[in-house]
Amino acid sequence: MNDPQPLAGEVRIRVAFSGVNPGDVKKREDAFGVGMPYPRVIPHSDGSGTVDAVGEGVSREWVGRRVWCYGAQSYRPFGTAAQFTVVPLSQVVQLPEGVPLEQGACLGIPSITAHRAVHVAGSVKGKTVLVQGGAGAVGACAVQLAHQAGARVIATCRAEADKEIASRAGADEVLLTGEQLVERIRALAPDGVHHIVEVAFGANIKTDTEVLTQGGSIATYATNAPMPETPVWQLVFINARLFFVGSDDVPAEAKIEATRDINQALEAGWKGLDIAEIVPLDQIARAHELVEHPTKPGRVIVAIP
Repeated sequence: MNDPQPLAGEVRIRVAFSGVNPGDVKKREDAFGVGMPYPRVIPHSDGSGTVDAVGEGVSREWVGRRVWCYGAQSYRPFGTAAQFTVVPLSQVVQLPEGVPLEQGACLGIPSITAHRAVHVAGSVKGKTVLVQGGAGAVGACAVQLAHQAGARVIATCRAEADKEIASRAGADEVLLTGEQLVERIRALAPDGVHHIVEVAFGANIKTDTEVLTQGGSIATYATNAPMPETPVWQLVFINARLFFVGSDDVPAEAKIEATRDINQALEAGWKGLDIAEIVPLDQIARAHELVEHPTKPGRVIVAIP
């Protein structure tokens, strides 16, 4: 393909690393039944690299800056799994000094999803937040962002080895899922949890309902079952609020706020997300397989030559 050229309000990024998200795999598999929206798609929404050209109306001061981007393949055909990607300036974020480009490719979808899931119900300052799946990409970001916002954070993990990831992200308490989880959460939060960030709505809604305080809220960004049973009357009795978060359609201003808070966390010393494997572009199929069937925790990113 010819090198893409930025239009007005856009920048071109010489991509160094392209992040693979579960959503990229689901799009390829047509998991949602929408088909292929364009005749040709270059995958992946998240990436990092260096701005090498700008369109009309964009300051040339951007040229040469190390950046991370998001939404490159959200409602657009050409993502980050290529030497160059062109995106609107509003979807480009300067990478803080000292943060490696590898980390920049990990941030987009997980950080925006996490930020919205943490803040969608209002301020969490001084409140108790439960992050279900606190060692995943979105979960670890949510732990850090809730911690940064002044919440007391309880995280859950499925494996002993994952507890350190959630702790490192800023969790005050980390619990393994399993027997008597409700009782163990209640022991830490006897008055109930104010807000829950949920990775598996179907599997966890009963537990969430039992630990939520009156007027509490749940923000879910994924589910293990598309049509889960939900304890409606229990949720009614506690006046619960439910929020469903899809990162592509988070309001634009919330996305910008998310990028600012993530950069602030990185500048304050947060090391970001663990990287499980870096795969060369000519092995991109293997990168998708690693996301489909993870062998260890952490992000999978593609190195662009």
